[in-house]
Amino acid sequence: MTDPRRALPGVDRVLRAIEGLPHELLAACARQAVDAARERAEQGDAVDEDAVITDARDRVDALQRSLLRPVINATGVIVHTNLGRAPLSRPAIESVAHIATGYSNLEYRLDRGERGSRHEHAGALLAQACGAESGLVVNNNAAAVLLSLGAIARGREVVVSRGELVEIGGGFRVPEIMSESGCRLIEVGTTNRTRVADYRAELRDQTALILKVHASNYRMVGFTEATGVHELAALGPPVMVDAGSGLLDDTTPWLPQRPAWLRDEPGVRQAIDDGAALVTFSGDKLLGGPQAGVIVGRADLIDTISRHPLARAMRADKMTLGALQHVALTYLSGDATPIPLWRMATSPLDALRARAEAVAAGISGAKVVDTEAVAGGGSLPGLTIPSIGVALEVSHVDDALAALRDQGIVARAERDAVVADLRTVDPDDDARVAEALRTVR
Repeated sequence: MTDPRRALPGVDRVLRAIEGLPHELLAACARQAVDAARERAEQGDAVDEDAVITDARDRVDALQRSLLRPVINATGVIVHTNLGRAPLSRPAIESVAHIATGYSNLEYRLDRGERGSRHEHAGALLAQACGAESGLVVNNNAAAVLLSLGAIARGREVVVSRGELVEIGGGFRVPEIMSESGCRLIEVGTTNRTRVADYRAELRDQTALILKVHASNYRMVGFTEATGVHELAALGPPVMVDAGSGLLDDTTPWLPQRPAWLRDEPGVRQAIDDGAALVTFSGDKLLGGPQAGVIVGRADLIDTISRHPLARAMRADKMTLGALQHVALTYLSGDATPIPLWRMATSPLDALRARAEAVAAGISGAKVVDTEAVAGGGSLPGLTIPSIGVALEVSHVDDALAALRDQGIVARAERDAVVADLRTVDPDDDARVAEALRTVR
């Protein structure tokens, strides 16, 4: 009998028949296909050259699909953590490109011809936008909290309510972050009620900070009581607020009107006005910029934080700072609607319905439906944003969603239908969504 392994092509032969990736990656796909075919042959299965080449091409396609690439977010989750969080505007991207394609004054003062600080650009502008004395930018909000605690409270005590010892996505737990920073956690109050007297009773010479954490990813209702920043600030020690989501001003003066779904979200400016010495928050989420962490507050404390050894390890790069600088300037202009987050979040229902009708036209079985979008990113728990989508009943929902994902479109399932929520879809992508929906059944 002829050994079936004799029919196997060599790796070089397979490699000449595939393309689309760097040579090293193509060679790996070719070797994997040949090795898999050899295993089948050793088990007595028939193999041939065409099947091996087809397998190698499938592996190349799978690897290409796994690489970082753009997708259309039709889930209705605006700040979708798994899909890259808040999208950036074209002008913000152009600002990044302008800074990244050449040299810049990142840490250089052109007027004096001397070394400067990377905190003098985006950090300073964001501080101005929320009424703080000073600000700096690090790589995410977890880093902002860790750095602030480590610089200001290492070896000393930080007083925090038991009801604010939260965990957010990715296993970020406030008690663990506090432990890693080297400060000593002093818990006060109960899970649902913490009064100002509870904080006052635990103040001593070793108290470095009072920490207030915004529970941005869950909501507590019923028999509850919390102490406001203005009451805590009157106790004496500096108050640090982890605002999390990064709403710069809860009056949203940069929008035509304040969205109703923001009703309980605290603003960074209000925390500063109420006496907070430091406020940390995310650069994406409700700020609408790139992933980053922002620290604003008293100039002396910000200076201490910026000189801490960890500040260098956690600092933001020039591209992040370029994008955040543009975002800060947009807020300072008084009109934040060019920021994609706010453009999507405030798009009128009539406009969304008109787009949905255009998408559904010509697609058999497609219906325009009322939906509920959410802010996402651990922001505004339990609150939804009225929206409009296109629903299409299908035989197998999971198969239909997979077919859409193959075309770079991530939608959601509702009962026996796939739903494309248009609040999170750029109008320029409506035609692509319509074409993709036509292909699924």
